[in-house]
Amino acid sequence: MPARGVVYPFRPVSERLHKSRSKPPRSFWQRRVRDPIVAQLTQGITPQRVALTVAVGSSFALFPVLGTTTLLCFLVAWGLRLNQPIVQIINQLLWPLHIPAIFGCIWLGETIFGAPHVHVGIRYLKAMSEIIWHDPARFFHHFGLTVMYAIVAWAIIAPFYIAAVYYLTLPLTREFTKLKHRAEAGSSSDAPPPH
Repeated sequence: MPARGVVYPFRPVSERLHKSRSKPPRSFWQRRVRDPIVAQLTQGITPQRVALTVAVGSSFALFPVLGTTTLLCFLVAWGLRLNQPIVQIINQLLWPLHIPAIFGCIWLGETIFGAPHVHVGIRYLKAMSEIIWHDPARFFHHFGLTVMYAIVAWAIIAPFYIAAVYYLTLPLTREFTKLKHRAEAGSSSDAPPPH
């Protein structure tokens, strides 16, 4: 004769708690919109990645063609999986240095190629930036050589610049990370124990 026991018509409490704590299915919005944005905002936050972000972001923020740095910084940060907000903040902070960097790259490029130095002023750069997007053929006809000289000079300088900024920034980012961990450890030790 089989053993008789009490049969309960409901699941054990532990099983019910486990099922109630499981996450609901993720929506299309979460998977396709929110998660990629959160990933861009939080990626590259180790000291090494932050130093690389500062170095690469500042280098491309000084690319010697007006009106192109925001798109270039976005593409480079996306391709190298760098932190987008940091790159774009650096891009905006360096705009006062952008025009002197363009002048310097044009002068250096002309020197490298042995070309006669063209007088480049604010009006010259303004004319370049006005037609670059509206009439690219005219832009390259009038300013193509000047732009090529500047880009070649920038491409020669950029790897050395990136390495120098990276190695100068890395100790600072490491120190900042240590201070952040100490502050977090201090705040967690001050917190009351959970009941």
